[in-house]
Amino acid sequence: MTKSAEALRVTVTAPIVSFRNPLYAGVQLTLPCPPPATVGGMLAAAAGGWGAVDRGLRFAMAFHARGAGVDLETYHPLDATGKKADPTPREREFLTDATLTLWLLTELGLWERRLRRPVWPLRLGRSQDLVGVTTRRVMLHAESGRQGAAVLPEANSPQPIGTLLRLPTAISLDRGRTRWDGYHFDATGRSQVLVTGDWADDGQAVALLAPVHPDQLLAAVGTPS
Repeated sequence: MTKSAEALRVTVTAPIVSFRNPLYAGVQLTLPCPPPATVGGMLAAAAGGWGAVDRGLRFAMAFHARGAGVDLETYHPLDATGKKADPTPREREFLTDATLTLWLLTELGLWERRLRRPVWPLRLGRSQDLVGVTTRRVMLHAESGRQGAAVLPEANSPQPIGTLLRLPTAISLDRGRTRWDGYHFDATGRSQVLVTGDWADDGQAVALLAPVHPDQLLAAVGTPS
């Protein structure tokens, strides 16, 4: 008999999103999917801050954008002394008609309430990119699933389709430390490769990511919490 578990499936939609690639300076290139740390920040906003979030929070995620484009934004950089320099126009990549799907397996009722009435506005990526959120309880099954649009930890499959990305998993509250991990992602969302995840939702692989709470970085360096 296949093992099953109840989960909260969270669907996040936005007309435009942009996830700046931090590995490039001076240009605004977008990542093809949001980093786990970014998604964790959105959940923390719903809860009212990281202090209200369980340190072991984990989730699985999938992402798909139906289009992409480039526009111009005006940046207000700081000079070497920390003072504001002249405004600078730069090209900015963005994604359109985006859908992020999350699966939460713990504190389902609590997260339903938080996402129904978030403490802070929910944004994905830039501060102006507000999102819409719906939730639904589903049953997951302990079996392999197709890769699809899943964001997969690097170790989950020997032969995934798409790009291997280096993404921030967790960022310390003072932004002084970042945990980076490898993730496989197929931007087309059409990969039928079967991957060994933790669960499957109607055939879609559901692979839990590492904890995203900033306190995980304290534990990693042996600092008392």
